[in-house]
Amino acid sequence: MTAVHVAVAAPDRQRPAGLMPGLLAAAAGLGGAVALHRLVPAVGILTWAVALGVAAANLRVLPGRCRAGLGRLTRRMLRAGVLLLGFSVSFGSVAALGAPVVAIVAGTLLATLLFTTWLGNRMRLGGARSLLIGTGVAICGASAIAAMEDAAGADDEDVTAAIAMITLFGTVALVGFPLLRGPLGLGDVQYGVWTGAGVHEVGQVVAAASPAGAAVVTVAVVVKLTRVLLLAPVVAGVSVLRRLRTPAEGGAAARPPLVPLFVLGFLACAALRSTGVVPQAALGGIGTLQVTALGAALFGMGASVHLASLVRRSPGAIALAAVSTVFVTGVALGATVLFVHG
Repeated sequence: MTAVHVAVAAPDRQRPAGLMPGLLAAAAGLGGAVALHRLVPAVGILTWAVALGVAAANLRVLPGRCRAGLGRLTRRMLRAGVLLLGFSVSFGSVAALGAPVVAIVAGTLLATLLFTTWLGNRMRLGGARSLLIGTGVAICGASAIAAMEDAAGADDEDVTAAIAMITLFGTVALVGFPLLRGPLGLGDVQYGVWTGAGVHEVGQVVAAASPAGAAVVTVAVVVKLTRVLLLAPVVAGVSVLRRLRTPAEGGAAARPPLVPLFVLGFLACAALRSTGVVPQAALGGIGTLQVTALGAALFGMGASVHLASLVRRSPGAIALAAVSTVFVTGVALGATVLFVHG
C-alpha cells in the first residue's frame, strides 16, 4: 500500500463516529420494521426492514451522512447476522428427522437451485440475480439471499429484487399450502415435511403449518432449519466455483474467498448449539441479536436501491420466481408423498 493509500484509508478506520448516523438510521428502520411486523405478522421483520430501507431511499428522507454510514455498516451487520443464524440449527434435530427426510430436503434444495439458476440464465436475467432468486426459494429466503450476495457477485438491486420475489411468492405459499392439504390428502407428518421443504421463509413456514397444529409446526420448522443448515455448504460451494472460473481476471483481489469466514462462523455456531452447552435463555437473546443484525443490514441494502431501475429489471424476475416456487412445491410434494408416511 502506498503513502497515498494510507492517507486516504486511515481516517475511515480512526473515525468510528462516522458510523453513528448510519447506526441511528438502521435503528430507526429496525424499530419501524418491528412495529409493522406486530401489525402484520405474516410479513417478517427482515422483509419490512428492506421495504422501509427502499422507501426511505426513494422518498429521499435519508441525509447523505446516514446513507454513507449505512454503506459502511451494512456488510458488517450482514456477516454478523448470518454467523449468529447458526445458533438456530442443531445437528441432533436434523439427524432425528431420519435419512429419507434429510434426503428429500437436500435433493429438493439442490434441484431447485440448479433449475432456477439455469432458467434465469436462459431468460437472460443474469447469473447473479438468477442465483439469488434460486437461493431464496431453495434455502431460507432473505437470509440466504443476503448471505449469497458476495459469492454471486450481485449488487444491492439484485438482492432487493430477489427478496421482493421471495416475499411475494412466499406469501402466496403460506395461504395456498393449508388450502391444498385436504384435497391432497396429506397426513400430519407429510404436511409438516412438505411445508418445511417447500415454503421460503421460516416465518412463512410457521404461518403455513399453524392451522394443522403445534405438532405439525414442530416438524415443519425442523425441516426448514435443515434447509438453513445447508446454507453454509451451498455458499461455500458457489464461492469455490466462482473462484475457479475467475483465475486471472483482475488478479487474486478480484476472486471471492475460497470459503467466506462468516460461513465458517455459521458452522461453528451450529456446532456449538449442537453440543447443548448454550443455555436456552441465551439462545433467545442470540436470536434477538441475529434478527437485529440482519434487519439492520437489510435496511441498509434497501436504502441503496433506486426503484426506477429496479422496476425496469424486475419483470423477468417475477416470472422466474413464480416458476421456481411451483417447481420447489411440486418436487417437495412428490418426494414427500413417495417417501414419507403419516
